[in-house]
Amino acid sequence: MVRFVDIFGSMARVIPTVKSPDRRVPFREKLGWTVIVLVIFLLMSNIPIYGVSHTGTVDYLYWMRVILASTHGTLMELGIGPIVTAGLIMQLLAGSKIIKIDLSDPDDRSKFTASQKSLAMLMTGIQAAAYIISGAYGPSLTLVEQILVFLQLFFAGLIVILLDELTQKGWGLGSGVSLFIVANVSQQILWKAFSPLTASDTYFIGAVLASIQALATGGLQGLAKVFVGRSTDAGSTLGLFTTIVVFIVVIYFETYRVNIPLQYAKYRGFRGSYPIKLLYVSNIPVILVQSLFATILFWVQIVGQHNVGGVNPWLDLIAVFKKNLDTSGNITYQPIGGLVYYITPPQTLTSVVQNPVQAIIYLLLMVVLCAVFAKIWVELSGIAPRDIADQLYSSGMQIPGFRRSPVIMEQVLQRYIPVVALLGGMIVGLLAGLADFFEALGTGMGVLLTVGIIYQLYQTIAEEQMADMHPAIRGMLGVR
Repeated sequence: MVRFVDIFGSMARVIPTVKSPDRRVPFREKLGWTVIVLVIFLLMSNIPIYGVSHTGTVDYLYWMRVILASTHGTLMELGIGPIVTAGLIMQLLAGSKIIKIDLSDPDDRSKFTASQKSLAMLMTGIQAAAYIISGAYGPSLTLVEQILVFLQLFFAGLIVILLDELTQKGWGLGSGVSLFIVANVSQQILWKAFSPLTASDTYFIGAVLASIQALATGGLQGLAKVFVGRSTDAGSTLGLFTTIVVFIVVIYFETYRVNIPLQYAKYRGFRGSYPIKLLYVSNIPVILVQSLFATILFWVQIVGQHNVGGVNPWLDLIAVFKKNLDTSGNITYQPIGGLVYYITPPQTLTSVVQNPVQAIIYLLLMVVLCAVFAKIWVELSGIAPRDIADQLYSSGMQIPGFRRSPVIMEQVLQRYIPVVALLGGMIVGLLAGLADFFEALGTGMGVLLTVGIIYQLYQTIAEEQMADMHPAIRGMLGVR
């Protein structure tokens, strides 16, 4: 019987691939490749798409660009959207048992990864075609121009996939997706904190400069004008404080953990522990939920973009849009009604007060979905209790006071991991939603993801440097 992963896995053979290193890559070389990947990403984010106008176009991803690491009108138009969407679809298919796959089998795991890569390429082509056919770049494009734009978006998507594959296969640090998110969000945070340009309220866009300007010209009364409720393109003083608070809270949660005591079966005097972090699945649930919301919003905008102001009652249940212009003169569609309205957060405290039902439903969706995806991710990513128990048992470890058996280890880990995963998912969902409500610079999700990714990158760098200094502990750290 031919399976889904067999078909899509075979498709990956015709897609360019990055070969895994056949040696241990030194830290400095990994750092060099990581820098090259980031430079290519930043260049693509600033290279405009040839053959299209850069004003008056439709920006379907306006509300999700920070998280998707995309820039409108450039080669990074689609950003990491196709990669994350493909990952989301594959996780849901495997988690719901629609596709039968044994991720403990190396062959099946390889096919699963290849299928995800093939699906990412397919999603790149579909989204690029949807952008062009829907008239996002204007109705005046000729057939030749449409093909040219499609090829630019498609091959840019291929490059993004290969860059992510290059880092994940051990040539770089972390993953390409994470690096792109950090680079994009960091730019947004720096811009909204220190931009010297003037916003529509005559104060600086940057929250730091605007706060100083407001205090100097109007004292505390002047500060109140930039403290809360500025446009989404400018930073507020409240947003600046929120960003700092989220940084501190996430770092605290990242260091909070439960340690399971361990000892070597052959050498009883050698003891250690297995740490189970409170944020066990880190920021993965937020990425998956945001990808789900972005995908829904993208396709609903394309299908229902003409339902501005509720002119089509049949589409009112799904979405009602308000047509806006961003600061670059491009068209955006803001959901103001329908089901899609509740998956877009009110991004100012004033909006939260004015639309409490939207805020509550959005926050509940974030918390519940993050918890659900956290549970699914634990089962599919090799960090479930049975997987950890097998790893500890195979490395000669046992839990003091218990008979040495992978079944016993799994039973002990089962008390902690599922609970911690659900709780961690709920916490990151709650933090992301609340940070959005309190106007965090770079969006609440963006700040949450950035802090988590930077902290993980710091740990990875520390482990790589330690492995370079002490080669004997490479195996203990899992460093290749």
